[in-house]
Order: sequence, then structure tokens, then C-alpha cells
Amino acid sequence: MIKIIGLLLVFCWTSLAQAAPLTLEDLSKVQRVVEQAASPAGKEIAYVLQVPRTVYKDDDGKPYYHLYMTDEAGVKRPFITGKVVVKRLKWSADGKTLYFLAKRGEQKFVSLWSIPVDGGEAQPLYEHSRNISEYDISPDGQTILFVGREKKPGSDKKLKTKGFKAQVYEEERELARLWKLDLNQEKLEASMIERQDNVLFAKFSPDGSRWLLKVSPNSSIDDIYMKSTLKITDDQGKLLAAIVHEGKMGTAEWSPSGEHLLFIGSESIHDPADGRLYLADVKGGKPVELLPDYMGHVKAIGWLTDKQALYVGHAGVESTLGMVNIDSQRQSTLIPTGKAIFHRFSVNGDGQIALIGDTPVHPNELYLKADVASDVARLTQSNPWLEEAELAEQKAFTYNARDGLPLGGVLVLPLNYQEGERYPLIMFVHGGPEAHISNGWVNRYSNPAQVAAAKGYVSFFPNYRGSTGKGVKFSMLGQNDYAGKEFDDLVDAKKALVAAGLVDNDKAGITGGSYGGYASAWGATAQSEHFAASVMFVGVSDLISKFGTTDIPNEMYLVHARSWPWEHWQDMLERSPVYHAQKHRTPLLIMHGKDDPRVHPSQSLELYRYLKTLNKAPVRLVWYPGEGHGNRKAAAQYDYSLRLMRWMDFYLQGEGDGKAIPPHELPHAESLDQENSK
Repeated sequence: MIKIIGLLLVFCWTSLAQAAPLTLEDLSKVQRVVEQAASPAGKEIAYVLQVPRTVYKDDDGKPYYHLYMTDEAGVKRPFITGKVVVKRLKWSADGKTLYFLAKRGEQKFVSLWSIPVDGGEAQPLYEHSRNISEYDISPDGQTILFVGREKKPGSDKKLKTKGFKAQVYEEERELARLWKLDLNQEKLEASMIERQDNVLFAKFSPDGSRWLLKVSPNSSIDDIYMKSTLKITDDQGKLLAAIVHEGKMGTAEWSPSGEHLLFIGSESIHDPADGRLYLADVKGGKPVELLPDYMGHVKAIGWLTDKQALYVGHAGVESTLGMVNIDSQRQSTLIPTGKAIFHRFSVNGDGQIALIGDTPVHPNELYLKADVASDVARLTQSNPWLEEAELAEQKAFTYNARDGLPLGGVLVLPLNYQEGERYPLIMFVHGGPEAHISNGWVNRYSNPAQVAAAKGYVSFFPNYRGSTGKGVKFSMLGQNDYAGKEFDDLVDAKKALVAAGLVDNDKAGITGGSYGGYASAWGATAQSEHFAASVMFVGVSDLISKFGTTDIPNEMYLVHARSWPWEHWQDMLERSPVYHAQKHRTPLLIMHGKDDPRVHPSQSLELYRYLKTLNKAPVRLVWYPGEGHGNRKAAAQYDYSLRLMRWMDFYLQGEGDGKAIPPHELPHAESLDQENSK
């Protein structure tokens, strides 16, 4: 039966005999709510449902995104489904029309669409000469602001056919431009607003007389991370005020009166994450931090009234919906911990709050809080088959690092766990490290914890020092100490689980992506004696070459290393897994997207070549062509899951003795034949 920690949910089965544990095939078909928008003038909520492609059956690609509508009772209506990607939902002020972005039919680019809520087909509103990435609608519904790049010269394609394909690295970046579209024109034609910066979003003020822009100096991801600013202009794009703030910056929202801005930003230029809540006067000046002592990170913001700001905060492994009065800074909790792990939200004209949240027993679903005093209720059930799944117990687990620092994370016990029995461990290490794992739905293609539970594993997701969710000071503890105490925290987590009688000391595996891949490489080299198997995904192996090949060198310097390689060559080298290659005794599976701009694929190739040459223990390298910093397409995700679990099974539960290696082939051809024979 399903075991639930801290949740008052009841599920029914037609027969207990039908209950079955999750499989990798099950995880590959999980649907989740990824976007929602509450109507400003009614009770309806529009939402987007992510629908994965079916492996072996559908053509490969990223998931589809379907549009649904629901009321406050949870009665849903499908609006746009099928092989489509719908995103960026926005309502007209009167609640009669819903706008969205999509590329449908014969369109070449992602375009702006609209659909009447009371019935009728979706209509293309405007197709730009390039993809539209963001947009907003004026309160009177007559003007659109959108972000998109300029049309490429027609000669570009002709020149390529003649062989002129030289690329000038990083100097050919295009700026994302701001465009204005007057809907009263007989023939719609957008005009570009002349600017010298890169535009990330534009939002009309409540009266439509001003624009809020988020911009960066250029389109590099490094500058978007570290140098984004907020600017307020008139309705022609002329600058009126700028919000002075150093460091990372997230989203921003106008107050209902248009006198203030609420935004998420970092505490300083060296804060790893944008997780603090700020209030700014639209005329400029220094912003005020509304939650200066908050020991967590703010993830989403909005307004209930002109004086009441709302926020979703993540603290530890839980989340809350909070409210703060912008005059008194008095705080109150509208949704306490234990209900779900909430993410995005929106507010309608009646003060109803629609949220997206997940729990240990289901992925992201739509929730509704009818008013300030009411409880929150779940509206959608996107995976009814999950009700018949047999899920293992999931809970928070705390321990102390060797220096006494209190730490914790999320623990998933084996299915049918027996107290006193010791189990193999898979430690799933999150990336960033400016991220954290909450006690919600933790299952993804790269960390299939419930699948592992059905196979008899303990799974642990550690929030090691440097993670978010415990305030800024905690998130900065790993700075200028690459692979130091932060990775010792992982070994200490393993030791704590062994001491608790849960884990077999000799059967511990480690895996993770990006910074978690760095940890996995470290666990297979410098800390090889602690782990019997490792799977490294898009991970770091050489800090010196990482600085020279990544697209975020300034972020690495400002919020992680706090020094440049040329200031500490030897230290950077010694904090790199390649430096410890001769200690390699842990079988290591390395997987990487061949088009990764963040952690260059050479990081994986370099470590593979070192370890393969030394031949101290098994090592394998798997490339994913067309994938970047994490797999996005269905086949690559499923293939990754299969290889991950096969590697762990072989060395932690199978015949792998640390010298043999499992076959590299997977039964994809047989599975495809079976699908075709249906």
C-alpha cells in the first residue's frame, strides 16, 4: 500500500492485488502540470499539462504540452491537445480570451495565439520572423509587447550552400529584441523598440502607461545570470527609472496600483541564488528586503492586494505560502508546511490563489486556495494510475557533518522495508550546488528513487552545504572550497545511514548531474574507498579546463570559486577528479550530452581517457548526440534511466566484482519490435 509521510490523503483501490511498484516505463509516462493562470475576471484556471512521448511508439522528441481549463470544483476541459507545445498563458483583462505561445500547422516559428474561453477554435494572432519567447498584453487589450530576435538576412542561407560556414565564437550572439504590436492595425506588423541591451521580459503596468523590462548587457548566459537589471520605461521605451541591485535576479511583478515592484533577487553579488524577497519603489532608489531573516529561499511571488505581497518559500525540505504587509512587514503563513511542495501560483480577481504543487506520492498538480482563510485543495489528477502504485516510504532524514554542522535531505526506504536489515544505497546528489531537494515528488529519469525502492535500495537525496533552502549563509558555505567539506558531507551522509542501521557499508552508490556529476566523479576517484559504484552525468572533472570551456565563467568565479584559476593553479588542480585518477577503484559510468554548453563534453572525455588508460577499475563513456546540459528527449531520457539502474544493479546487487563490466548493449531493438507488433 502507499505509505504517506505528513500528508492527509486517502486513496482507494479496486483491489489491493492490483497494486504494483513503479517501473522505469511508468516513470517515462508521468504527466505533470507545469504552468497555470487564474482568470482575472472569473473562477476558471487555465493550465498546461506536460505529456511525455511514448518511447518506442512515438517519434523521438521533447514532451508535448497540452492546454486545459478547470473551474474551482476541479471539473476540467481539454482545450488544445495532441502533438502540440502550448506555453506562456495569459488572460485578457475581461477573462474572455486566453493567449498563449505555440507553433502550429504550417508555422515556421513559435507564435502568438488566442482562444475564446466560451467556445471556439484557437486563432493565430501574430507570427513574427523568429520565435517569440515572452510577451505581455496591455490592460486595454490593444497592444502586445513581445521578445524575439530580428529576422536573419536571406543571404545567410545562400552563403551556407556555397560553403561559407565559418563561425566567430561568441561574437555572433544575437540580442533578444523588444517589439511592440498595435492590434488596431488593418495588417498587423510589429515595430522594434530600439535598445542596446538584451531583453528578457516586458510587463505592462496596471494602467498600461509604463513598461517593466528585465534586461542584460548581452545574450550570454553568464551575463543573464550575473548582470540582469530591472528598468522602467514609458510606453515608448524611454527610461524612467532603474532598480539598482547587484547579483542574480529572478522574476518581478507590478503592485496593483503600479507604485511598487516585488522581485526576487540575491542578497549580494556573491549570493549563489536569487532567493530573497525585495520591494522597490517604481521611481527608483534602493530596494527593501521584506524577509531579511528568512532561513529559506523564495521561489515565486505575487500580490493579493496593493499592500499584501505573496510568496512561496522553500525552507529545509518543505514549502509554505506566505504573506507580508509591505508597510509593516508583518508576516503570516497562508499555507503551512506538510500540504505539498508548492512552486508557481497566480491570483484571480476574487483573491483565489491557484498553485502548482507536488507531494511524495504524485508529481506537479494544480491546487486552489479559495480565500485567505480556507484550506488548500488539489484540483487535478493527471496520473490516476498512480493511485494503484505501490510506493515506498519517503521522509526527511537529518544528520550532522563531521564538523558538527546540522544537515539533512530526503530518504526513500526500500519497498517492504524490514527494520534491522541493511540495504544497498544510491545517493542522488543534486546539481548547482545552489539547489535543494524538497520532500515532494523526487522521481525523474535521472533519479528514479521509487524504481530503486522496488529493487531493494535505500535512496538518499542530500542537501549538503552550499544547497539552497536554509538561508544565504548556508548556501555560501561551499564557496572557495571546491570538493572540500561539501563533498565530505556526502560521505558523512553515507556513514550516518550506515550508523542508523539502514545501509550496507560496502554497497553504496553515488550519482548526480552537473555539480552532482562532479560529486560522482569525486566519489569515484578522491573518495573511491567509500563508494562501490558511480554514475556521473554532465559532470566536472577538471576545474582548470572547466573555466576555459564553460559558458558561465563569471558565475563560477563570483558565487563558487571566488578566485580565478591563475590565482590558484595548484589548488584548482587538486580539487579536480582527474588529479586523483590513480585512486580510482570505483566502477564509473559517465554519460554526457554532446552539445552541452555549460559543462563541456570534454570534461567527461578527459576523465574517461585518464581512467581508461590507468585501467584500475571499469569505466564507460556514453554520449547523447543532440542533448545539452541534461537530456530533454524521450529516448535519451529512457536510455539514461536504463543504463543508470543497470550499472547500480550490476555492482551493488549483481555479479559485478569491481573488475567486470556489464554489456553496453541495451534491448532497444527488441522493445521496438514488440511495440510494432502490437
